[in-house]
Amino acid sequence: MGEWGFLSSLLDKVQSHSTVIGKVWLIVLFIFRIMILGAGAEKVWGDEQSNMICNTKQPGCKNVCYDQAFPISHIRFWVLQIIFVSTPTLIYLGHVLHIIHKENKLREHIKTHSRSEIVKVPKYSDDKGHVKIKGDLLGNYMTSICFRILLEVAFIVGQYYLYGFIMDPRVVCTRAPCPFTVECYMSRPTEKTIFIIFMLVVSCISLLLNVMELFYLACSSCRRKKSKTMPAAPIAIHPRSNGDSLMKHEKLSLHDVSHSTA
Repeated sequence: MGEWGFLSSLLDKVQSHSTVIGKVWLIVLFIFRIMILGAGAEKVWGDEQSNMICNTKQPGCKNVCYDQAFPISHIRFWVLQIIFVSTPTLIYLGHVLHIIHKENKLREHIKTHSRSEIVKVPKYSDDKGHVKIKGDLLGNYMTSICFRILLEVAFIVGQYYLYGFIMDPRVVCTRAPCPFTVECYMSRPTEKTIFIIFMLVVSCISLLLNVMELFYLACSSCRRKKSKTMPAAPIAIHPRSNGDSLMKHEKLSLHDVSHSTA
């Protein structure tokens, strides 16, 4: 798990600049992908080539059969998936840190200059470093989510075409230097199938969270635009009712005057 420490520390900084759904996505990434991959999956796949048994002792045949069955190891494939899926989030983090740094310098400029010289004010962050996801930052954040969705789908489809979602215990190989059609047998195929399905389910959950977050941000942005463009409700004025009451008041006054003179 030591090699994941740097990536985990970077992704941990994104939590304070994400939505609630984005924080859940990061928790799924940390616990159910990085930790499971480092704690259990590496041990399960550690013997996939050494314990593979083939019905021939032809030198090199076992290696080419393993290469046919696994163009890339499941572990390395999932490592690439995590790195590629995390990259758009890290680009968004770089944008956030750049904005915070720029607006902190702007605050220092405001403190040392008079109000007449101030042209711009911070609009994305506050004094504590909290960021409001809006404007260009919102666009960058939604773009990163779109790339995460595309990458998740691409890796799920790629895994299906590379080796499917079930570990076949028997591998049939006809490559040279195998002298005939060779059959090789994998070790612990059921346990490996369980891990494959588990990682697939986590990828689907991650994909669903990304889609939910994208719709959440789109709906929130539409609500903000409507609230800005919606005019204030006009105050209803009823001149007739006011006039009627005024006329009634004048009639009563005249009646009082005539009654007093009489």
